[in-house]
Amino acid sequence: MAISARAARGLTRRQLLVRSASMAALAGLGSVARPYLSRAADRPAISGIQSGDVAGDSAVIWARADRAARMHVECSAVESFASILRTASADALPERDFTAKLLLDGLPPGQDLFYRIRFDDSDGVAGETRIGHFRTAPTDRRSVSFVWSGDVAGQGWGIDVARGGMRSYRTMLSERPDFFIHSGDHIYADCTIPAEQQLPNGEVWRNIVTEEKSVVAHSLDQFRGNYRYNWLDEHFRAFHAEVPMFAQWDDHEVADDWSPVGTADATGYDADGSSRLVARARRAFHEFMPMRLMPERDGRVYRKIAYGPLLDVFMIDMRSYRDSSWNKQGDPDDSFILGRSQLAWLKRELVASDATWKVLAADLPIGLVSLDAVALGDGPPARREREIADLLSFIKRASIRDTVWLTADMHYTAAHHYDPNRAVFQDFEPFWEFVSGPLHAGTWSPGALDNTFGPRAMYQKGCSAEQGDNLAPCFGLQFFGRVGIDGSTGVMTVTLKDVDNHDLFAVDIEPRPDARPGRIMAQHI
Repeated sequence: MAISARAARGLTRRQLLVRSASMAALAGLGSVARPYLSRAADRPAISGIQSGDVAGDSAVIWARADRAARMHVECSAVESFASILRTASADALPERDFTAKLLLDGLPPGQDLFYRIRFDDSDGVAGETRIGHFRTAPTDRRSVSFVWSGDVAGQGWGIDVARGGMRSYRTMLSERPDFFIHSGDHIYADCTIPAEQQLPNGEVWRNIVTEEKSVVAHSLDQFRGNYRYNWLDEHFRAFHAEVPMFAQWDDHEVADDWSPVGTADATGYDADGSSRLVARARRAFHEFMPMRLMPERDGRVYRKIAYGPLLDVFMIDMRSYRDSSWNKQGDPDDSFILGRSQLAWLKRELVASDATWKVLAADLPIGLVSLDAVALGDGPPARREREIADLLSFIKRASIRDTVWLTADMHYTAAHHYDPNRAVFQDFEPFWEFVSGPLHAGTWSPGALDNTFGPRAMYQKGCSAEQGDNLAPCFGLQFFGRVGIDGSTGVMTVTLKDVDNHDLFAVDIEPRPDARPGRIMAQHI
């Protein structure tokens, strides 16, 4: 099935004129819209809606139109919208690929809220309406649940409608979580999606294809086209309309294993040596993510999201500040995975946190051996491991309790328990790291752990040797994780799940009453 992301919209003469409109032409968008006087094809359409970075009194609302238009948002505590809590508007312009987002604030905490979106074009023609949902963070100790995963539309496995599309999103939605942490690789800008791929059983996987996903992304529109592609899936659209997302990125939003300096860039470099490819990828990422804008901090990805007294989520960026190569003969002082500024920020925020649980949402695991990640192999901390050792030692000295690491990237699921008694570096307290994904991409076999920080695989599941790596999503080895925090006991339950919602592994972790290491209450498969 072939769909051109541009041609499929069937542009009318009016739409073409509107698309070329300047900011001045949009100045009249605030006028009252003429309700549905034109044919449906002439009204602004919505390709998707989503919310994100939800706190106790605010949330980011995002949507994309099919032309230059003004987004109008209404927020209500009732699905009928009989009463309106907040209204706001923002422009969707060609220079942002017709995306628009805004911050709704002044919201009541701990409530299910509904938002209604409509776009009006420059002629005052009102478009279709879409309704979404999110839940604000509580101020009391009520129970919290969320899901996490990563890795979408990778290795050529796109949307095969006959095989159910991106089914993991439908499964996650059935959990009715408070929010979703996307651990990175929202797109695979460096992977094309062909019309067909051969399956090992002789069948054929048939993708929806678009012009932008037929090539490796280099231009800004090609990066944008990677994000637009995901919105073609019905489960993706339904999930994001109902569940707010906390987004971070990893390498494939730009290119495989990229770093800020030294990434090969056929598109060229600016005068300061920075990659134009990275700049385009970063711009597209921020246009399509429902993240709070931080222009004073150069659009950084790392941030803390407070979700009530039981939980603080620390969104870590292990891409933007890393060293430029894996030259082991280089100066170890020039080897970073977090960078000095981010590491200092993380330490300050961890000390300041009074939430029961501190979740460190990382885009890479810290104990799995990978040339692109942290772990070098057995032995004392070296190069990028030194920052992690510094952080873990600081957490121990500062008596910071109840930290849990969540990540994706490895295209299989695992539960790792870290213990200084098994480690070469021993100046830290035991902790858990959970790996999940892919959501909709090729599946790999489990990787090797090193002994620097003493991890032990308590559970892992991926491809078998017989199946081989890059197993297609239709074989059921697609994974996400669910976290539930009990409001009365504070116990955190982490469950690793598959696309069919089977519980693969679960562990209950009790919060520490003091600074001593936590006690595992129970675990089962």
